[in-house]
Amino acid sequence: MPPSPRVVLGVSGGIAAYKACSLLRCLTETGHRVRVVPTRGALEFVGAATWAALSGEPVTTEVWDDVHAVPHVRLGQDADLVVVAPATADLLARAAHGRADDLLTATLLTARCPVLMAPAMHTEMWEHPATQANVATLRERGVVVLEPAAGRLTGADSGAGRLPEPEAILTAARRLLARPGAGADLAGRHVVVSAGGTREPLDPVRYLGNRSSGRQGYALAATAAARGARVTLVAANTDLPDPAGVHVVRVGTARQLADAVRRAAADADVVVMAAAVADFRPARPATTKIKKSADDAEVPVVELVRNPDVLAGLVTDPPRPGQLVVGFAAETGDETGDVLEHARAKLARKGCDLLVVNEVGDGRAFGTADNTVVLLDRDGGQQTVGPAAKEDVADAVWDAVLRLAGPRAVGGTL
Repeated sequence: MPPSPRVVLGVSGGIAAYKACSLLRCLTETGHRVRVVPTRGALEFVGAATWAALSGEPVTTEVWDDVHAVPHVRLGQDADLVVVAPATADLLARAAHGRADDLLTATLLTARCPVLMAPAMHTEMWEHPATQANVATLRERGVVVLEPAAGRLTGADSGAGRLPEPEAILTAARRLLARPGAGADLAGRHVVVSAGGTREPLDPVRYLGNRSSGRQGYALAATAAARGARVTLVAANTDLPDPAGVHVVRVGTARQLADAVRRAAADADVVVMAAAVADFRPARPATTKIKKSADDAEVPVVELVRNPDVLAGLVTDPPRPGQLVVGFAAETGDETGDVLEHARAKLARKGCDLLVVNEVGDGRAFGTADNTVVLLDRDGGQQTVGPAAKEDVADAVWDAVLRLAGPRAVGGTL
């Protein structure tokens, strides 16, 4: 068996430190060997005995502890991953400026493995220009700094600055461990991903919809965040938990999705249209529930009109010149051609840079944990991916995006 991944869990001094206990349990229960390094401030919230009991490892807080083992050097050198959760504004500032005034910041300086930071603080502190500059500096160096969640903060306050849920941080951590040496190769990029299935109202009760669960789009958003991107997820009618470090915009109909995607894409480097968008909508949705007639032979007739073609619009009228556009095609073969023939025609018709092709039906693609896709690119390239977990499929999509984008400096533009 391969050795257990060695993870350093840094905990800085914020009220969200108690959530790091759950993250620690998640890491240990999924086979990771975890060494907790709390700051002095963190120990004001959760004591060293708790960290030791949950990790089964000694807890070191000072550079003067166990000096013979040189912990301020060895912990970072030996780690496969360093996770800091919560990362306070103070910790982000000290890390960005290369401080080494406690064991955690010294560990960050010696780490040559991926580093993942999950910020948590009050909204005003997160939005302050100094904090944003520190985050930008860390991201330029390849550190994956997740966007904080929005929600209830300390006391009665609410807003951006909440620590993402431990399970979501775990997902990001595992994606980094799954790609050793890859680093934050999407750092400095803003990506927009649509996911789920739109619903077009027939009346206040019924709608026209589809079978999309949103799992593949959510996997694309989560893996992009784990690879350092700033991610906006436009989610249509899903019940999936928000991925860590992702800004989620919820929509219902195709027109709402089109508006949200175009707004988010105004400064995006990449737009991935993974959502299943309804091609048609009822021309005149009923304002009251459509009743069944007493005459069984009388059946209501629904007139349909076309919805906007979001993918084609992004190509012909891009919100930002030069951005890469990725489309999805859920296809079935028929008497006019097989799945790939239909997909190639769609790629030519839409003009996107990359098309992710799913063969659907008979329990394939929709609602499953695994997926098999074919990637068709603008240059005629073709790659089959899977069967594989949807997270692995998502990584393959981002790898293809980076190949199409070409080399660039971290923190630049596509």
